[in-house]
Amino acid sequence: MPKTNKAKQKFTRIIVAYPIVLTLIALVVNWFVFGVSPAIIALPTLAVMAALSVSAVLLLVNHTWLMTSTELTRLKYNMHITPEEWAKSEHREEDVSAEGKQAFERQINAHRNATENVVYFIIPAILVCFITPVAMAAQVWFVGFATGRLGHTFAYLTKRDGLRGLFMSVSLLSVYGLATYLLISLMV
Repeated sequence: MPKTNKAKQKFTRIIVAYPIVLTLIALVVNWFVFGVSPAIIALPTLAVMAALSVSAVLLLVNHTWLMTSTELTRLKYNMHITPEEWAKSEHREEDVSAEGKQAFERQINAHRNATENVVYFIIPAILVCFITPVAMAAQVWFVGFATGRLGHTFAYLTKRDGLRGLFMSVSLLSVYGLATYLLISLMV
């Protein structure tokens, strides 16, 4: 059912306000909960490296989960990726059901979304490591991002939109938390 213009306008305002609100929340948490130290360039502390390492392991678990579930989907629906695979197979591409195509597309979209988000996490995460952040801030934002991505994958693959949105917000809040921490530390 098409949305009315009034409903579209409401959702447009929500979509535009969403990153602004998350950024403001991140600023408030950084400033009033963690406190922000002035940036001092140095090698990362053990606590910061431990948090980054935990998030790296969680993100690897997430990638492994996506990779494995994608391959299981391909197997379930007799799907192949390359022309060479199809040529060696007893199956034909045009015989893949609409359900199989949709399931595979969901897997590919989950992979793409995870990869896109990790790129925007890793840049501020690495920079934050070298400005001697408050350890608790780094730990919360690093592990929060990875946990958000794991939750997002679970919700996306199990078709739970509300939960997916919640975990997406957790991971975005963490990225905005890192970015705002970085900016504030350079200004104080």
